[in-house]
Amino acid sequence: MAKEELILQTADVKARVLTLLPGEVGPAHHHTEVTDHMFGVSGEVEVVMKNPDDRIILTPGKRCRVEIGRIHQVRNLLADETSQYLLIQGVGSYDFITK
Repeated sequence: MAKEELILQTADVKARVLTLLPGEVGPAHHHTEVTDHMFGVSGEVEVVMKNPDDRIILTPGKRCRVEIGRIHQVRNLLADETSQYLLIQGVGSYDFITK
């Protein structure tokens, strides 16, 4: 991630604004206790999910939810500028398990 701004962190909730570099792709992963709630802030962030397969494009104001255990990955679709999204994770202990 190019930049991560922590907004709130407790024992079972975490909120951050994440900035992705042009074309940046995050690793495919899942969580065992937390649900991801993602909100588009700027640019275009692609969220790819498995089981079932789905693809959502986050633009400013658009949101998506990734349930516990679902493999997912984020990518900045823009080749020439950064994109940002607000990520709220909870309720439970945070983990990040790659494929």
